[in-house]
Order: sequence, then structure tokens, then C-alpha cells
Amino acid sequence: MSVEMKNDKTAYYRHRQRFNELIRQGKDDTQEAAELFYYLNRTGYNGLCRFNKKGKFNVPFGRYKTINYTFDFREYASLLSSWQFTCLDFEQVEIRPGDFVYADPPYDVEFTSYSAGGFDWDDQVRLAEWLARHPGPVVASNQATGRIKRLYHRLGFDITLLDAPRRISCNGDRTPAQEIFATRQV
Repeated sequence: MSVEMKNDKTAYYRHRQRFNELIRQGKDDTQEAAELFYYLNRTGYNGLCRFNKKGKFNVPFGRYKTINYTFDFREYASLLSSWQFTCLDFEQVEIRPGDFVYADPPYDVEFTSYSAGGFDWDDQVRLAEWLARHPGPVVASNQATGRIKRLYHRLGFDITLLDAPRRISCNGDRTPAQEIFATRQV
């Protein structure tokens, strides 16, 4: 890796600025951008990934005593060589009838501006209906709000409720949140 990996606030904001510059220049698919994203994700606040309405990565510096960075990813090369990574609307993802699909959309909460386009209630419904049409096995997770539970129940999913730890909270509340684990098998 050529990106300096250290748990340092000044370095973090310098790297974040460079990452946003690469995005602006349309070079977000380069090795440098990938290295910077790995660093920012490991070093930023609670591993959060968030972009503002202008498309800039805007996660603040994290508060970690130590960070164990991985510098050599060769052991993953053969595993990932047949994978295809895309960035597009989920309805444009090409899936075959027997493919397993796992969906982890943004939580159904008031704050929906995780990216320039956001992800609102209409997107939640569109995703759930898209998953329900897939003839293969499906798993979806989300915050277990009343309307999320009703939506997936109405679409014929099996529902499991789980208490999941909170790692990110705007008010510091780390009380476990109830999550839904919605499944469909063929």
C-alpha cells in the first residue's frame, strides 16, 4: 500500500480530502481510491460510510486507541478474483434465479441522507418488493420499525427479531436496537 496508514487526525483529514478530490475527478475506481477508502473506513468514526449531498465523503475522524491495519491483501486475491463490484441501483443488479441475495439497506429512520440520492421509505418498499420477486433465497436486515415489520410480513417473508448492538449513534445511546431478519427460501 502506498497510502500512509496511521491513526492520526491530521493524516486522516488529508487523506479524506484526497479521496474526495479523486471522486470529483472521476478517479474513484483507482487503486489509490481503494486504499484511501480502506484507510478512511478503518480510521473514521465507528466505521461509518457516509457521503453528503455533494457526494463528498464526510465521516469525521474516529476515536480509537489502536487500529490494526491490514497491509497485505494477497491472501484475498484468489477469493475475490471472480467477484464483480458495482455501484448502481439495486434494481439494475443482474441476478440469476438461484442466486442468494442479502440486502442490508439503510435503517428505516428519519435520517436518510447517507448519500446524494438518499434512501427513503419509497426506496425501502421498492427494495422489499424487488426482493420478494426474486425466485431464489433472500435475506434482508433492517431496524425493526413497525412499518418495516409489516412490509416484510405482507410480502411473505419469515421474520426473526434480534437485539443488535449499536455502534453508531448521534446521541451516544449504545442500547441494543431491535433488528429484523427477514428471510425467504424457495
